[in-house]
Amino acid sequence: MKAMVMEEIGKPMQIKDWPEPKVPADGAVVRVEASGICRSDWHLWQGDWAWIGFKPRLPTILGHEFAGVIEEVGKDVKSLKSGMRVVVPLVQGCGVCDDCRTGHSNHCSRSPGMGGYARYGLLRFADFNCVPLSDNIDFVEASSMGCRYVTAFHGILDQGHVQADENVVVYGCGGVGLSAIQIATALGARVIAVDLDDRKLELAKNAGAADVINGKKTDPVQAVRDLTHGGADVSIDALGIAVTCRNAVASLRRRGRHVQIGLTTHDEKGEVPLPIDQIVFREIQFIGSLAIQTFRYPAILSMVERRRLEPKKLISEMIPLERAFSVIEQMSNYENAGISVINQF
Repeated sequence: MKAMVMEEIGKPMQIKDWPEPKVPADGAVVRVEASGICRSDWHLWQGDWAWIGFKPRLPTILGHEFAGVIEEVGKDVKSLKSGMRVVVPLVQGCGVCDDCRTGHSNHCSRSPGMGGYARYGLLRFADFNCVPLSDNIDFVEASSMGCRYVTAFHGILDQGHVQADENVVVYGCGGVGLSAIQIATALGARVIAVDLDDRKLELAKNAGAADVINGKKTDPVQAVRDLTHGGADVSIDALGIAVTCRNAVASLRRRGRHVQIGLTTHDEKGEVPLPIDQIVFREIQFIGSLAIQTFRYPAILSMVERRRLEPKKLISEMIPLERAFSVIEQMSNYENAGISVINQF
């Protein structure tokens, strides 16, 4: 099969002929019909997260945002059959570890690698991770939700507990940020978007942001405080660099809630200075948010089917697999605007 292969950290990925995956007894092979391109793969390509002990085995096929059709199922699988349309969960929990058994499969330590930058990918522990896809949602839209959209959903609803009429500020208007803006707006929140790129701020407006702030042109913290008469109820750092994390926390009112979704780069290596005294005196809550559990997918897909959420509006381009690496390269300079989806293999 054709696949985009990462052979070395920081070196160009290559389109190669790769062996088709063999179906595990408890898994399934998925014919990939669409695959989103996520900044998390840029992090992996850069060799980030080694400081927390994460190092991919090479060579490997990245890609963790894909949807398609079940091609083959393992002998032990009961809930799936060939021909079913599915979206593959970002984290494929094992279903039996302590995290999975207590409803936190997004922290499963046995979650395997993916492989969406190829014609065929694997769905592991298929009975636990099965997410059927309605005919009313096409593969491109489903794949665009694969990581950033479902991650934003978990961060906004499950971790941030955003309520209608709250003020929410989102720092970083990439895929996760735009998703968070659309989701928070759908809940009835007033959203303020912050970025350094006017193109991305225009996309933020289209996603539902009530106000946008260009951090190059004005002090974003003061601007947020002015717009909200004292600070936001909830802040989201959707990027993960030191300045966005600190500014997001500083943008909060007393007893505000900060949700950290963005992960750091080699510049920070996982360490960001924070205004600890302000966090204490103002009783700021600092909340981490990682991926999403499989059981939450039906809620998201239901909202998409009813068009309460429209992730398709965030898609900026559909491209062949051969162009995917150039999209990942552009992430080094934050050149990308919107969400890119591979739909030709």
